[in-house]
Amino acid sequence: MSKPVSIIMGSQSDMETLQGAVDVLKDFNVGFDIRVLSAHRTPKDVERYVEEASEKGTKVFIAAAGGAAALAGVIASHTTLPVIGIPIETKSLKGLDSLLSTVQMPAGIPVASMAIGSAGAKNAALFALQILGTSDKKIRQKMSGYKKDMRAKILKIKLKA
Repeated sequence: MSKPVSIIMGSQSDMETLQGAVDVLKDFNVGFDIRVLSAHRTPKDVERYVEEASEKGTKVFIAAAGGAAALAGVIASHTTLPVIGIPIETKSLKGLDSLLSTVQMPAGIPVASMAIGSAGAKNAALFALQILGTSDKKIRQKMSGYKKDMRAKILKIKLKA
Protein backbone atom coordinates (compact mmCIF):
# COMPACT_ATOMS: atom_id res chain seq x y z
CA MET A 1 0.00 0.00 0.00
CA SER A 2 1.38 3.42 -0.90
CA LYS A 3 1.77 6.05 1.81
CA PRO A 4 0.67 9.37 0.35
CA VAL A 5 0.30 11.03 3.78
CA SER A 6 3.15 11.64 6.18
CA ILE A 7 2.32 12.54 9.77
CA ILE A 8 5.08 14.06 11.85
CA MET A 9 4.70 15.01 15.50
CA GLY A 10 7.14 16.99 17.58
CA SER A 11 6.76 14.80 20.66
CA GLN A 12 5.48 11.33 21.46
CA SER A 13 2.94 12.93 23.80
CA ASP A 14 1.23 14.43 20.71
CA MET A 15 0.02 10.98 19.66
CA GLU A 16 -3.13 11.22 21.81
CA THR A 17 -4.16 14.33 19.89
CA LEU A 18 -3.28 12.74 16.54
CA GLN A 19 -5.31 9.57 17.06
CA GLY A 20 -8.33 11.09 15.28
CA ALA A 21 -6.22 11.79 12.18
CA VAL A 22 -4.89 8.24 12.21
CA ASP A 23 -8.42 6.83 12.57
CA VAL A 24 -9.73 8.90 9.64
CA LEU A 25 -6.90 7.80 7.34
CA LYS A 26 -7.44 4.17 8.33
CA ASP A 27 -11.21 4.49 7.74
CA PHE A 28 -10.50 5.78 4.24
CA ASN A 29 -7.87 3.06 3.70
CA VAL A 30 -5.25 5.66 2.80
CA GLY A 31 -1.67 4.76 3.59
CA PHE A 32 0.40 6.94 5.88
CA ASP A 33 3.71 7.05 7.65
CA ILE A 34 3.94 8.46 11.16
CA ARG A 35 7.07 9.72 12.95
CA VAL A 36 8.27 11.68 15.94
CA LEU A 37 10.75 14.34 14.82
CA SER A 38 11.43 17.68 16.42
CA ALA A 39 12.06 20.95 14.59
CA HIS A 40 14.33 22.03 17.43
CA ARG A 41 15.91 18.79 18.72
CA THR A 42 16.31 16.91 15.41
CA PRO A 43 16.29 19.57 12.64
CA LYS A 44 18.63 17.70 10.28
CA ASP A 45 16.55 14.53 10.67
CA VAL A 46 13.39 16.48 9.81
CA GLU A 47 15.05 17.82 6.67
CA ARG A 48 16.29 14.37 5.63
CA TYR A 49 12.96 12.69 6.32
CA VAL A 50 10.94 15.30 4.39
CA GLU A 51 13.21 15.07 1.37
CA GLU A 52 13.16 11.24 1.40
CA ALA A 53 9.39 11.05 1.97
CA SER A 54 8.79 13.34 -1.00
CA GLU A 55 10.89 11.05 -3.18
CA LYS A 56 9.05 7.95 -1.89
CA GLY A 57 5.57 9.15 -2.81
CA THR A 58 4.34 11.32 0.05
CA LYS A 59 1.87 13.84 -1.36
CA VAL A 60 0.76 15.66 1.81
CA PHE A 61 2.45 16.31 5.15
CA ILE A 62 0.59 16.68 8.44
CA ALA A 63 2.65 18.27 11.21
CA ALA A 64 1.62 18.47 14.86
CA ALA A 65 3.53 20.47 17.44
CA GLY A 66 2.99 22.45 20.61
CA GLY A 67 4.53 25.53 22.17
CA ALA A 68 6.91 27.16 19.71
CA ALA A 69 5.38 24.79 17.11
CA ALA A 70 7.95 25.36 14.39
CA LEU A 71 7.58 21.88 12.90
CA ALA A 72 5.05 22.64 10.15
CA GLY A 73 7.04 25.64 8.98
CA VAL A 74 10.31 23.74 8.99
CA ILE A 75 8.70 20.96 6.94
CA ALA A 76 7.25 23.52 4.52
CA SER A 77 10.68 25.07 4.07
CA HIS A 78 12.00 21.74 2.76
CA THR A 79 9.22 20.77 0.34
CA THR A 80 6.88 22.08 -2.33
CA LEU A 81 4.17 19.66 -1.17
CA PRO A 82 1.18 20.77 0.93
CA VAL A 83 1.79 20.97 4.68
CA ILE A 84 -1.07 20.94 7.18
CA GLY A 85 -0.28 22.12 10.69
CA ILE A 86 -2.03 20.99 13.86
CA PRO A 87 -1.42 23.18 16.90
CA ILE A 88 -1.18 21.02 20.03
CA GLU A 89 -2.91 22.24 23.18
CA THR A 90 -0.40 23.31 25.83
CA LYS A 91 -0.76 23.62 29.59
CA SER A 92 0.51 27.16 29.88
CA LEU A 93 -1.42 28.89 27.09
CA LYS A 94 -4.01 26.25 26.09
CA GLY A 95 -2.51 25.97 22.60
CA LEU A 96 -2.75 29.64 21.67
CA ASP A 97 1.05 29.69 21.49
CA SER A 98 1.00 26.66 19.18
CA LEU A 99 -1.72 28.17 16.99
CA LEU A 100 0.10 31.46 16.53
CA SER A 101 3.38 29.68 15.78
CA THR A 102 1.68 27.48 13.18
CA VAL A 103 -0.33 30.16 11.39
CA GLN A 104 2.16 33.04 11.44
CA MET A 105 4.27 31.86 8.52
CA PRO A 106 6.32 34.26 6.42
CA ALA A 107 5.28 34.86 2.82
CA GLY A 108 6.55 32.07 0.60
CA ILE A 109 6.30 29.30 3.22
CA PRO A 110 2.60 28.36 3.23
CA VAL A 111 1.16 26.09 5.91
CA ALA A 112 -2.54 25.26 6.22
CA SER A 113 -3.41 25.52 9.89
CA MET A 114 -6.17 23.57 11.58
CA ALA A 115 -7.89 24.12 14.93
CA ILE A 116 -6.06 23.49 18.19
CA GLY A 117 -6.13 19.87 19.39
CA SER A 118 -8.13 16.79 18.45
CA ALA A 119 -10.67 18.52 16.20
CA GLY A 120 -7.77 20.00 14.26
CA ALA A 121 -6.15 16.57 13.92
CA LYS A 122 -9.29 15.01 12.49
CA ASN A 123 -9.78 17.95 10.13
CA ALA A 124 -6.14 17.75 9.04
CA ALA A 125 -6.68 14.17 7.88
CA LEU A 126 -9.92 15.12 6.13
CA PHE A 127 -8.22 18.08 4.45
CA ALA A 128 -5.34 15.82 3.35
CA LEU A 129 -7.93 13.46 1.84
CA GLN A 130 -9.58 16.35 0.01
CA ILE A 131 -6.19 17.33 -1.42
CA LEU A 132 -5.55 13.74 -2.50
CA GLY A 133 -9.09 13.57 -3.88
CA THR A 134 -8.30 16.22 -6.47
CA SER A 135 -6.47 13.51 -8.41
CA ASP A 136 -8.01 10.32 -6.96
CA LYS A 137 -11.62 9.65 -7.86
CA LYS A 138 -11.96 6.83 -5.31
CA ILE A 139 -10.99 9.11 -2.42
CA ARG A 140 -13.26 11.86 -3.75
CA GLN A 141 -16.20 9.43 -3.84
CA LYS A 142 -15.48 8.20 -0.29
CA MET A 143 -15.33 11.81 0.90
CA SER A 144 -18.68 12.49 -0.72
CA GLY A 145 -20.15 9.49 1.11
CA TYR A 146 -18.59 10.65 4.38
CA LYS A 147 -20.22 14.06 4.07
CA LYS A 148 -23.58 12.53 3.15
CA ASP A 149 -23.37 10.31 6.25
CA MET A 150 -22.62 13.33 8.46
CA ARG A 151 -25.62 15.15 7.00
CA ALA A 152 -27.89 12.14 7.57
CA LYS A 153 -26.80 11.87 11.22
CA ILE A 154 -27.63 15.51 11.84
CA LEU A 155 -31.01 15.25 10.13
CA LYS A 156 -31.95 12.25 12.31
CA ILE A 157 -31.60 14.28 15.52
CA LYS A 158 -34.96 14.87 17.16
CA LEU A 159 -35.14 17.37 19.99
CA LYS A 160 -37.87 17.48 22.60
CA ALA A 161 -39.08 20.97 23.37
